[in-house]
Order: sequence, then structure tokens, then C-alpha cells
Amino acid sequence: MPVAGPIEALLAVTLVGALVVMLAPDEYAGRLATAISLLPLAGSLWMYSAFDGAGNALLGGELAFESTVGWVQLGTYELAWHVGLDGVSMPLLLLTTVLTTLAIVSSWTPIDERQSQFYGLMLLMETSLIGVFVALDFFVWLVFWEFVLVPMYFLIGVWGGPRRRYAAIKFFVYTNVATLVMFVGYAALVFALGDSVSSFDLTTVAQALQTQGNLGTFFGIEPPVLRLIAFTLMFAGFAVKVPVFPLHTWLPDAHVEAPTPVSVMLAGVLLKMGTYALLRFNFTMLPETAMANAHIIVAFGVFSVIYGALLALAQQDLKRIVAYSSISSMGYVIVGLVAFTPHGVGGATFQMISHGLISGLMFMAVGVMYNETHTRMVGDISGIADRMPWTVGIFLAAAFGYMGLPFMSGFAAEYLIFVGAFGSGIPYAPLVTAVAMFGIVVVAGYLLWAMQRTLFGEYSLATDYDISRAPVHDVVPLVVLLVLVIALGSAPSLVYQMIQEATAPLVPEMTALGGEFLW
Repeated sequence: MPVAGPIEALLAVTLVGALVVMLAPDEYAGRLATAISLLPLAGSLWMYSAFDGAGNALLGGELAFESTVGWVQLGTYELAWHVGLDGVSMPLLLLTTVLTTLAIVSSWTPIDERQSQFYGLMLLMETSLIGVFVALDFFVWLVFWEFVLVPMYFLIGVWGGPRRRYAAIKFFVYTNVATLVMFVGYAALVFALGDSVSSFDLTTVAQALQTQGNLGTFFGIEPPVLRLIAFTLMFAGFAVKVPVFPLHTWLPDAHVEAPTPVSVMLAGVLLKMGTYALLRFNFTMLPETAMANAHIIVAFGVFSVIYGALLALAQQDLKRIVAYSSISSMGYVIVGLVAFTPHGVGGATFQMISHGLISGLMFMAVGVMYNETHTRMVGDISGIADRMPWTVGIFLAAAFGYMGLPFMSGFAAEYLIFVGAFGSGIPYAPLVTAVAMFGIVVVAGYLLWAMQRTLFGEYSLATDYDISRAPVHDVVPLVVLLVLVIALGSAPSLVYQMIQEATAPLVPEMTALGGEFLW
């Protein structure tokens, strides 16, 4: 395998670009960061067009742009640089590069101090996120996974709102403790595999766990119990990142205090780290344990759907409304994953992409309105539709995307999940699906309520400055995201076919369906 390839080039360009931007004068930092971010974006688009992977990365599938080289020998275990892309990680790589460029452009208006450091940290975060989605050796993956926290901590703690330090510390502590818990679970599996593995490579470990008899005892714990303990520890660690109720309390604080471009990346990509890891580790490495405890896992998913939607209904801050709606949307991903049907798992993965685009669009639109009105409170704003028609129109479209309007990506994702969950082996699957679907009703309730009060009616905003149309550079990212949401809703096969090729090996029912694709 080649040591250096497109993935290494992507990481190097983004990392070097981050360092260059940090050293640039503030007045040039925003434009320079935008130009540099176009390079990994162009690279990821080329990789998408040339993608030739087949199957699942952890189950012996044929990877695209794979590179492997030995790194460090630790006793009997070898650490290696192992990267590659399959149909799950390729769309998430695209999502990362697209949102980073658009978030940087949306930063031109609100970020007016220490700009070189801000944009440098944004590119540094992009480097780490790319690494999370391409790394296939656990320790390489863990380095990228943890390093994401560093730029995010400073982006919230330095450029955030009045309670930014509290929000940044809470975010850092929650996610760090979660990583420790997850690490214990994975390490226990590796050590219990004994001589059957000689590395922490995700592919090697996943395939070793599929062979009965490879997993031995660990500190006297028998294999069935060890699988359950490891699954629980990893699930708890990743659930913090998703976040799943009741491990979600860091999210609203982080979103409200973070500047808008950082909220875009947090909701659009960072939350997907948790669901991506759940799919890679829990549902790929220990599928039998997941299916045996499906009734418990799906309860967390459904409760997150309803609980997040009800909390959003009670909020007065537009940013908090969108933040709590993310908890609800990520609950659908859990429901789809645990369904273990072709369109359940595939739809859950598609929902990661869809929610990344729609949530990013919602946060960005709220940020543009805040730049002009200097408030996000529902009771303070009304009748701004005629003063900011483009922004308001796009915000309306994004809200309907959240509600599952046909020909938008939200509809495609939720439909796939519901189809997959309804016909699954989950206990009381039809009832569970119906309860989850009720979340859409609550979503419509709080979004329509918020839009009616803030966008329409008689204009009233106690201020001594004029509310005018947003600058072009604020509106362009909104238009681009809306086009992508409609494109994926109208033609899901742009990413759904490669997703199903990667998730099919996880789902025995796929063979019975003859590899059928919905689109």
C-alpha cells in the first residue's frame, strides 16, 4: 500500500493552511482561510468522483485511497498509520469540507477580533475531523478524536457569549470523561482477544470478534458478560457526543455560547462523530450484543426524539430551539441503527448527512438574523420578513426540511428510517416507529410557532438602527446549503447507494432482498 496518497495530502494541506492562517495579519485572515479551505473541498469532491470502494471498511471491504504503514511497536501490539474510505466515511468527509468552507465564509461578519487565530483554529478543527472519518487504526483515530476538542474548546471559550468559559469547560469535561469510558471498553475487548490480534487496528479487531472462540476471559469476566460490559462502556462514551438523553446537558450551553460558525460545525459535524463511532464500534464490532439489547437502545433513541422536541417547544431563544432539535434528530439515527434492516441502518447514516446540512443551515440563518437584529429571542423580533426576504425565505425552507417536507433531504432520511424500523425485529416495532414519528408533529409545532412570531406580523423591534438585507457573503452560504438539501432530497442516490454498499454487510436481511436499493 502507498504510504502517501490523497488522504495524506488532504490532511497536510489543511494542517499547513491552519498554521499559515494563524500567522497571517487579521485583515487578510478570513479571505485567506476561505481560499485555503477550498483546497480540501476540491480534494474531497475529486475523491468522491473517483471513489471506488466497495463494502464495509471494518469487515474486509475494498477501501478507496487506502494507505498503511507501520508506526510503533508496543510489546506484542503494533500501532500503524492506516487510513481509507468506504461508503460511510466518504459522505462524512464531504460534509466536513463543505461545512467548513461555508462556516468560514459566514464568519466574515460576526468575527471582528483575533481573526487569524479564529480562522486558524477552524482549519485545525477541520484537519482533526477529517482524521476521525479516515483513520482505521484505533490510536491514530483516538489522536484525531481527542484533538478535535482543543480547537473547539478555544473557539467557544474565547469567541463565545457571556458564559463562554463555563460552556467550554463543561463541553471539554463531558467529552473527555466520555473518551476515557469508551477507551476502557475497547481496550478490554482487544486484550481479551489475546493472540488472535497483534494490533489495535479497527479492521483486525472487528473481524477477530466475528469469529467465535477468539474472545477469552478478561480479569475473570466471561466472554458474553465482557461483550455486554464493553458495549455499554463504548455506547455511553459515544452517546455523550451524539448526544443521547440523559447525557445531553452540555449541548445547549455549548451552542448558545458558541459563535454561529462554531455552532454550525458543532451541530453539522461534531455530533456526527458520536453516531459514526456508534456505527463503527458498537453496531459493527458487537452486532449480536446490540440486537440482544435492542429494546433498551431503541428506548434511548425514541425518548431522545420526543424529549428533545418537547424541550425545543419550551424555548424562547432561536438558537436553543435549533440546539434541542438536534437532540431529537440524532435520536432518529439511534432508532435506525438498532433496527438492523437495510434501510434502517442506511437511513440512519443518510440522516447524519442530512441533519448536518439542515442543522448547519438553520444555525447559519439564525446567525445572519442575529447579525442584523442583535437578538435571538422569539418575543423580541417580529415582522422581519420584508426587511430580510432572502434570509427569511431560506430559514423557512430549512425549517420545512426539518419537518420532513418531500424533496428535501430530511424527508428522505426520516422515511428510510421509519421504513427500516417498522419492518425490523425491534420489540413492538410498529408502535416504536409510530411514537418516533410523533416527534415530527412536535417539530412542526415549535418551528411554526417560532417562525410565526419572529418572521411575520407587524414589525416591532426596539432599536435605534435600521434592519436591512444581509450582505451577499452572508446569504451565499445559505443558498449553497439549501441547494444541497434539495439535491439530496430529490436524488438521495448521490450518496445513498454508496452508503448501502457499506452498511449491507451489517444486515443479514440485505441478502434476502437481493441487494435492492430504494432509489
